[in-house]
Formats: sequence, structure tokens, C-alpha cells
Amino acid sequence: MIASAPARAPSTPGQTDLSALKFNQFTVIGVTLLALIAGLFALALLLGAAMLLGAVRPELSPLRAAYRMFGRRLGLRPEVVDEDPRAHHFAQGVGGVFLLASGLSGLAGLPLLGLGLGLLVIALAGLNLSQRICVGCLMYFQYRRLRYAVLSR
Repeated sequence: MIASAPARAPSTPGQTDLSALKFNQFTVIGVTLLALIAGLFALALLLGAAMLLGAVRPELSPLRAAYRMFGRRLGLRPEVVDEDPRAHHFAQGVGGVFLLASGLSGLAGLPLLGLGLGLLVIALAGLNLSQRICVGCLMYFQYRRLRYAVLSR
């Protein structure tokens, strides 16, 4: 008798709080602007590290903790939708890497490179906030598509 592979349970999307995403985007824009204007590249480095931590271990995210502490006080109400959060975590990780590079560049004596990378993060967070276009999410879906194409050969 040949055993067949067990049937996979249909995957259900996770949940994403759109208000938390908005809070994160405002925070990233504000803190990065402050870091760039004041020349505090160590602040960009810290924010980048916090974003990476949140991307890898969402339950330990400092931005998530800040949203829980201050979100309601700022008038934000949870807006939870059935959407897989992995793409947003990936995007946050990409932003974190760019902010780490921005901070390290500035601290290494390359302030124009640090400024450019920081401005790129601000622009992409602003695009996501204003137009709901998440470039990091698009990168994630392209990565998944490529991975599927390669692994299904």
C-alpha cells in the first residue's frame, strides 16, 4: 500500500493592524527626520536595530510596544484586517537594514551617504503612509514568486 502525503490544511492569512502600520510609518518618518536634521546618526542606528528586531521577532518589537503604549492616546484605534503580516515584517526589515546603513555611514564619516539612505527610508515610508504602496511588501512578494519558481522545477 502506498501512503499518500497528508493533505495540507488550507492556510489562513494572519492578521494585520493597519493602525499599527500607520503608527510605525509616522514614527519612522519622525525619528529618521530628527536623526538626519540633528546629525544624530546613532539615533538612525538605534531605530534601524529596533526595526530589525521587530521584523525578526515581532513579539519583541519596540515599535509595537510604543504603539500599545501611545496609540490610543494619539487617537488610533485598532483596524485589524485579515492580511498576512509577513510582507510587512519583511518591509520593516528592509527599512531597518537601510537605517542601519544610514547610521553606520554617518558615523563612519560618510554623512551624505547616510543622509541619502535615511531620505530613501523616509520617502518609502511616506509613500506607504500616503498611497498605501509598500515597496518592501512588493519586494517580498517578488521574492516569494521567485522562490516558488526556483523550487518547483
